[in-house]
Amino acid sequence: RKVARRIVEGLGFEVDEAADGAEALAFCSGLIPEVILLDWSMPVMDGMTFLRRLRALPGGMAPKVLFCTIETRAERIAEALSAGADDYVMKPFDGEILTSKFAEVGVV
Repeated sequence: RKVARRIVEGLGFEVDEAADGAEALAFCSGLIPEVILLDWSMPVMDGMTFLRRLRALPGGMAPKVLFCTIETRAERIAEALSAGADDYVMKPFDGEILTSKFAEVGVV
């Protein structure tokens, strides 16, 4: 999370972090962010569960969601995209890759 935070802040975004999926969902219940970098494996609530619950919230379709993953199987990536992810980024990533992904989903 520290590396991702530095990269995203370097792109000029204000960053909030959540320690787990449940904390992230509680945050989004009060304030819907513009972009979410979502890890597949998180404690308490995994990324897929979070994504489905986020998309069900009022305003939950608004944020651009990038799944950050080491998952390389096409069927797993397709699962994330069909659940509502806008794109995915393979870990590890750098500022150039993230800037490109943000541009692809219309954020920068």
